[in-house]
Amino acid sequence: MIQFSANLGFLWTDRTLPDAIRAAKSAGFSAVECHWPYYTQPELVRKALEETGLPMLGLNTHRGEAGQNGLTALPDRVTDARTAIDQAVEYADLIDAQAIHVMAGFADGASAKTTFVANLHYAAEKTARTILIEPLNRHDAPDYFLQTTDQAYDIIAEVAAPNLKLMFDCYHVGRTEGDITTRLENLLPHIGHIQFASVPDRGTPDHGELNYREIFATIEKLEWNKPIGAEYKQTGPTDDSLNWMKDFC
Repeated sequence: MIQFSANLGFLWTDRTLPDAIRAAKSAGFSAVECHWPYYTQPELVRKALEETGLPMLGLNTHRGEAGQNGLTALPDRVTDARTAIDQAVEYADLIDAQAIHVMAGFADGASAKTTFVANLHYAAEKTARTILIEPLNRHDAPDYFLQTTDQAYDIIAEVAAPNLKLMFDCYHVGRTEGDITTRLENLLPHIGHIQFASVPDRGTPDHGELNYREIFATIEKLEWNKPIGAEYKQTGPTDDSLNWMKDFC
């Protein structure tokens, strides 16, 4: 049976991170993940994880200043990007997060790719934990460096680090590329985490353009054995948005 992870960057954002972890457990999630936990003492996060028995699947590198969305592909921010990677690795070690999403940022061109590849080498060598890269769709993040799964695959192949994997967000892929189930099948050996939300409104998976019953069935058929991330926007309290779990669990 497919299992779900609560992305606490989107769900229960009205609570502290430790209390959001507890809420996810009460709601029946099998794991949690987060975005930027750095303003919460890691000891409090670890205590909540131990108390609930939920694994923390991942966290993001710092996104930079307001209006930025990562630093790792910015040629003039290499020192800052590596400081952000160091920070993420240290925090992940303290709470035993399984993966680190290294955010590329807004950039383009050959120098951005060279910078991104070099910084990914640095990240992959810095830790044995999984390093994730995620394409963001051109509608929500039009200037983001990493925009397609093909581009991500080429970079993963170039870096050739065993712990560098693709974060496959069905929402982003659905908005930009489509053909979700075929891409999941073809890219499976390179995928480190899967996320989902409806297209185009990024809401719960029980409506919209994507047939999540078919997508989740494909994920099960592929024998994916890790929880997949619910990273969707809700219009009210998170607890009121969870009816979809009854349909898919």
